[in-house]
Amino acid sequence: MRLTRHGKRRAVKGLLVGGISLLAFFLVFAAPAEKHLSVYSTAANYSVPVVQRQGHDYVGLLELLDPLGTVSAKAEASRWRIHYNHILGDFTAGKNHARVQGRDADLTGKFLIENGRGLVPLSSLNSLLPRFLGGPATLHPESARLLIGSVGTHFTASVAPDDASRLVLHFTAPVNPTIATEPGKLRMTFSRDPLIAPASPTLTFDSKAIPSATFSENNGAAEVTVSTTIPLLASFSPDGRTITLAPTKTQAAAAATTSPAATPPQTTPAAQSTPVNSPATVTRRYFAVIDASHGGSDRGEALSNTLAEKDVTVAFARRLRQELENRGISTLVLRDSDANISLDDRAYFANTTHAAVYIALHAASNGHGVRLYTALLPYTGQEDRGPFHAWTTAQQLAIPLSQATANSVAAELTKQQVRVRVLTSPLRPLNNVTAAAIAVEVAPPAMDLSQLGSADYQQLIAGAVANGIVAIRAQLGAAP
Repeated sequence: MRLTRHGKRRAVKGLLVGGISLLAFFLVFAAPAEKHLSVYSTAANYSVPVVQRQGHDYVGLLELLDPLGTVSAKAEASRWRIHYNHILGDFTAGKNHARVQGRDADLTGKFLIENGRGLVPLSSLNSLLPRFLGGPATLHPESARLLIGSVGTHFTASVAPDDASRLVLHFTAPVNPTIATEPGKLRMTFSRDPLIAPASPTLTFDSKAIPSATFSENNGAAEVTVSTTIPLLASFSPDGRTITLAPTKTQAAAAATTSPAATPPQTTPAAQSTPVNSPATVTRRYFAVIDASHGGSDRGEALSNTLAEKDVTVAFARRLRQELENRGISTLVLRDSDANISLDDRAYFANTTHAAVYIALHAASNGHGVRLYTALLPYTGQEDRGPFHAWTTAQQLAIPLSQATANSVAAELTKQQVRVRVLTSPLRPLNNVTAAAIAVEVAPPAMDLSQLGSADYQQLIAGAVANGIVAIRAQLGAAP
């Protein structure tokens, strides 16, 4: 086909337009994704862009504070001022320090001003934001996640007591992850939930079907990856706080048909005439029972205007369970939700599980460190006879073990430089428990009551208590 000069002109124009369009296509799709900082707070969950300057990550301070309160900023030459809820911040371009409410605040890099926009180093947020917010701010730099205040969602994971092919995850707040499966793995991605890492990033389970799970953070999200040898389906509780991973019906049926229990018995006369007593379920025995005090309408001590004892104890209980199970000690938490449980019921559940040790958890605003209690029994002048025990003095025979347990835990707390006292008290339900029994009352390390809800402080105490139980495990008796 022959092209005229006009036709050639149109063809060249078409090539240029097509080339430009193709170049734009590759530029758009080849460009790296814009990095964002995910922010979680009680006021709002949102994200702000992260920019690279001088080889470091920076964020705009005005954009970061804007969803949290009343904020305004003004740039004058090399000086930049910001007002947040009547807090004044004074920054100077090129300086690695600032003034907030008249006090020096160190930055981890130079402050920058771009088109009137004030940029602070991402790594400075841990120390800078509390000056404006009046509370903690925790930056997770590896995943670009920022948690403001005590908004973190904690979780525990354990196989179901009656079925090792089912994994049950309990969360302290409703969650809504996206779930994806691939051969040998089920992946839960929490991009909208401030999920916090457990004590160990790798959790192991006594299950051939679900041997382990790992926690990781990346690109503004947290992820829990479950290793599995069979396909699993996820189901959510109505309140969004529990996720159960269980085999598909096909896998469950296949497991049932290949189970040794499904092999038909020999049809001898004796087998036909002899009844077989097989209980439908077997009650699992735990080595340790953890009891988070209070709950439901019983808030316990009002530790602050926003912090109730019942909330601290249940969070601490979950953390302690994880610490004990990471050390190979099977553990049951009596109260893993906001429920009312009577003192008699707490002792009854502890006694019927035949646990080796019972640990009650309390929190207090007065004093510092940890107080450990063992039972102070009333004098009755009577001795227990036979298999029955008087309810008010059921702890009698276990007192030596209880005291040894308290001393072992106290020794581990002392190693961590935690102030600790060992006391006796008629503190129910210690008197009613037949196993070794102690109460752990946690007070803040200093005058800062917010430390009671601090993940680091709870982790320190939980780890020491778990080490104390491990140290005396042989004396308490091996778990069945």
